[in-house]
Amino acid sequence: MDNEIEPTSGSYGFLLLLTLLNVMNFVDRQLLGSFANFIVPDLALTNTEFGLLTGLVFLTFYSFAGLFMGTLADRLNRTKFISFGLALWSVLTAASGAARGFASLALPRMFIGVGESILTPASMSLLADRFPARQLGFASGFYYMGVPIGVGVSLLIVGYLGPLIGWRNCFYTLGAIGLCLAGMLFFLEETPRRHLQEAGAGSSDRQQSFMVMIAALLQALKASPALVLTLAGGVAFHFVLGAATFDQLWYVQERGFERAEIARITGWIGITAGIAGNLFGGIGGDWFLRKTGFGRPMFLFIIMLVLAPVNLAYRLVDPSSFVFWAGVFTGFFQLGCFYGPTFATVQELVPSQIRATVVAFYLLLLNMVGVAIGVSLAGVYIDYLLSIGAAEPYTQALLWFTVISFSAIPLFFLAGRRYDKDKQRLMDSTG
Repeated sequence: MDNEIEPTSGSYGFLLLLTLLNVMNFVDRQLLGSFANFIVPDLALTNTEFGLLTGLVFLTFYSFAGLFMGTLADRLNRTKFISFGLALWSVLTAASGAARGFASLALPRMFIGVGESILTPASMSLLADRFPARQLGFASGFYYMGVPIGVGVSLLIVGYLGPLIGWRNCFYTLGAIGLCLAGMLFFLEETPRRHLQEAGAGSSDRQQSFMVMIAALLQALKASPALVLTLAGGVAFHFVLGAATFDQLWYVQERGFERAEIARITGWIGITAGIAGNLFGGIGGDWFLRKTGFGRPMFLFIIMLVLAPVNLAYRLVDPSSFVFWAGVFTGFFQLGCFYGPTFATVQELVPSQIRATVVAFYLLLLNMVGVAIGVSLAGVYIDYLLSIGAAEPYTQALLWFTVISFSAIPLFFLAGRRYDKDKQRLMDSTG
């Protein structure tokens, strides 16, 4: 039982390691977007092409491979599996540095997604075996500090190293660091799976086929409206995250910042606000669940509702105003708040033997429906606005996608109200 499991010092050390790997994951993933003001002119890319490279080209492989990788993570040695994925994406990150145009950059970007798709499903499964349910929001939120830290570090690389060694050498360096970490990770022992221990040595869960795992996932979706609403809310929230890939271009072309300077500034803000948001979302979501009985998505509903006016206003004001910088901070803070509550929720509402599978399915939806649509359509829309001579095309696109993302607010409200009923049903059905 979850309430009989207490995390050890080793559990917290393992959480730190997985968080470091997630930082690497998002540094490598975000580096292309962070270097937008260097790479777009250097390779003569259109906004549509740039949107495809950071959207569909990368995310199609990442998302669909991730579903298969999630089912493998529920059956294979997870630490060695993560080591393989890290080595693969590191080699391809280095290869991206040699690109000479759209096609030669698209090819490694496709397969980077395959390697990165292994990390989070396997990591979430490992954390669920090391932390009790009451601390799963904290563990998930801490792990997902890798997102704002990774994004922030990628911007700091642009701001500090980009002018010194060039964007290509930055890609080469990160690839080499990733390969070293992959070699170290390979020798770590696997974490025992709690549901197998509780079922006994004769359990055959590890041998379940891909189709059996998918069937169990579909059954879980059918049985839990709260799960479906949480997934839908996460997708809606990610529309603006996709469009925000164009933020660095927006800062430079429509707000007048120098490209290395704004990368440094937003990098430090991103790390600070993101860490604060992840801790607030993870710890606060756990506290909110204990105190109110409503699910963690209700906690996100409150946060998004309160911050919505700032998220709109800062796109319209002068960059010298307090509201502008408050909006930059709020964007990273809200992103940090998101991960702990939602990933804890989706794992708590499904049987333990498909936790990695449901995380992979969630990532597929977030990336293929949320981020990919956001970044790809934003790129097409910006090029259209440029073609007709519209004023501030980046601002217009980012505002529209911000409004669209507000549809997550009612979805999280409904998921939070339904959570307790669906959690109790799952507990009754699994004994």
